[in-house]
Amino acid sequence: MRIGDLAKTTGVPVATLKFYLREGLLPAGTPTAVNQAEYDDVHVRRVKLVRALLHLGGLSIADAQRVLAAVDDETMPIHDAFGVAQDAMVPKLDRSGTRYADALAEVDRFVRRHQLRVRPGAAVRGMLADAVVGLAECDLLGEPVTDTCELFDAMVPAMVEQAEREVATTPHPALRAQQVEHTVVGTVVFEVAYAALRRMALEHASAQRWSAP
Repeated sequence: MRIGDLAKTTGVPVATLKFYLREGLLPAGTPTAVNQAEYDDVHVRRVKLVRALLHLGGLSIADAQRVLAAVDDETMPIHDAFGVAQDAMVPKLDRSGTRYADALAEVDRFVRRHQLRVRPGAAVRGMLADAVVGLAECDLLGEPVTDTCELFDAMVPAMVEQAEREVATTPHPALRAQQVEHTVVGTVVFEVAYAALRRMALEHASAQRWSAP
């Protein structure tokens, strides 16, 4: 298909597709003439992945480029490529100081307690530490706990079960690129969905407690 057809198929404007091409987020098409090229289903999938990373995941161009490089690196194991994507999707904040050192220690204990196979250097540990620090700073703990992360203990079984279901739906093992794409997009989409559902539940609970019938 021509770039105009690619735009119609994906719903992404031609100008945006050209931006993706310039930034290396979308591989070049097959040249057919001067300033003309053809695109195929591989490009359609890549456009959808890029949109998920940039618009739903909120990644920077540089982080999206790192994720896509991992997707395309056939020598990188799928789990390692997924780790690159996971790290890229964690907000980059200043996590220095005693508060964060203590919070990260709590997160480490939490990971060990639940026997989670999470990399020691995984950026998502810092993300959970953000929540620990935020709860303490805003005095939202509600009741004394040995570790703030104890508040999340009850959530783990359901979260692990859901994650296993998500990973189980990945395509056939021979299709490595599709496997990584599916896992990365699933991470972004379900994370947005979880946040939306929780906020709906909170609004529902607020209405039940404080709103007039």
